[in-house]
Parts: sequence; structure tokens; C-alpha cells
Amino acid sequence: MRNKYGIGFFGVMIVCLMLVTGAYQLSYQRAKEKSEMKVAEETRTQDVTVTTPEPAPATVAADGQALKEDCYYLMEVNGYVVVYLSDKKTPYEYTDIKYDELPAEIRDEIRNGKYMEDAKTLYGFLENYSS
Repeated sequence: MRNKYGIGFFGVMIVCLMLVTGAYQLSYQRAKEKSEMKVAEETRTQDVTVTTPEPAPATVAADGQALKEDCYYLMEVNGYVVVYLSDKKTPYEYTDIKYDELPAEIRDEIRNGKYMEDAKTLYGFLENYSS
């Protein structure tokens, strides 16, 4: 009779151990799925943020780089011609062209801010008047 109780007790212990192991595996799988869903959601949010094209600004870049649509202004600073971006505040390029050595009509235009439509026109002017 003692063997019967011992075998029964051993059987119950194995069933309990299997139930505990099963419960652990189930909770582990749920936690893993939850974590994967969270990572997938964060990745999807980052992908949307990264891949969503932002409208191109019509103004200039803050670091002094010109955008494709920008225009330029030539202005005099400390006796030299300086190229400014379309906002007339952000310097784009400092030149070694002396303001006093330019023809009078060009000086008048530069004093008021000579408008240059694109980079090709700008560099053509700078090439013509640089020494």
C-alpha cells in the first residue's frame, strides 16, 4: 500500500511540475509577443517619421547653405562684396572683390543689394569681377 501512495504522490508531483512549466512557458510567450509588438510599433513610428517627406522650406537653411530655389544678394561689408542668401541676413560667401574697384553703376546696385537669380548668374558675376 505504501508503494501505491508513493507512486501516486510522485505522479501528482510530475503533473504539478508540468503545469508550472506550462504556465511559465505561456507567460514567457505572452511577454515575448508583447515586447515584439512594442518594438514593431516603435519601428513603424520611426519609419513613418523618417520616410514621411517634409515639404521643402521656401526659406534658407540655418547653417548658411543655399537651397535650390534660393536667390542671392550681393552687398558691401567693410569695403568688400559679400554674397547673402535670399533673407539678406545669412552670409553665403565672402569674396575678395573690393567694393571701391567696381564700376559706379555696379556699386549702386550692390549698395541696395544686387539681386542674383541663381548660382550660375552669381558665379558668372564673381568670376568677371574677381582679380
